[in-house]
Amino acid sequence: MKNLEGKVAVITGGASGLGRAFAQRFAAQGMKLALADIEEPVLDATVAELRASGAEVIGVPCDVSDQASVQNFHQQVMETYGTAHVLCLNAGVAGGGTIAELTAAQWDWVLGVNLYGIIYGLEAFLPGLLAQDDGHVVLTASVAGHTSYAGMAPYNASKHATVTIAETLFAELRQEDSAVGVSCLCPGFVATNIFVSDRNQPEELTEALAEPPSEEDATRRAAIMEYMQANALRPETVADLVHDAVMDKKFWIFTDEEHLATIATRHEEIRHQSSPTAEAIFDNI
Repeated sequence: MKNLEGKVAVITGGASGLGRAFAQRFAAQGMKLALADIEEPVLDATVAELRASGAEVIGVPCDVSDQASVQNFHQQVMETYGTAHVLCLNAGVAGGGTIAELTAAQWDWVLGVNLYGIIYGLEAFLPGLLAQDDGHVVLTASVAGHTSYAGMAPYNASKHATVTIAETLFAELRQEDSAVGVSCLCPGFVATNIFVSDRNQPEELTEALAEPPSEEDATRRAAIMEYMQANALRPETVADLVHDAVMDKKFWIFTDEEHLATIATRHEEIRHQSSPTAEAIFDNI
């Protein structure tokens, strides 16, 4: 895609973090915007801010883990704009804990948002992109889609799935000689609210996990947040990379080189059939 002006960008998780930065970057190119998010007050504020800057934008409250909600979002986009061109399936949550401790409800929540949010988004919007033979799909994965750090099983599983969905979609579109592009975004540490995703947990899950964190867990979480604020990339930097990938039809988008050695080690362990290195993503904090 060499000209984005007047085209339509659809962004899930568009009210804050990476999604909001994508919206701002695409608006600067003259794109029309359709944002979906589960946090309605934040979504309303972001839409108002973008409109004040001159952007044409709609915001639709949407739970991406619910198929009917995503179909409603698609319908609103079609009724407003009649088409879509850049599809950013970006909504995501993080959930931690060891596999031995995790409940099925915790798995359902993370996989529902991170994995089924992509499945439902592709089901709704991909046929239109294929029919017009024009557009670009950006799937937000993570370096966690290439690693297997301890204590992050649902998140890791959802991001590994996202990576292979992106690769499979790319292969299928190439076989069909489609003009629709695909990018797989694999961020490292970015200054977003994903590490406080529990603010959007379903009420029944929040109540089930109502036991307060231990003093040790609270201290570690505070250290992680402090590290993120000091070291993480700004979302705007990632948005620039995404914009450039859409323009250049670039598949892989890695935001930094910090995790590449760990990914390379994993590939070597697979090649030599050796046991995985056991470590947690924040072991050095």
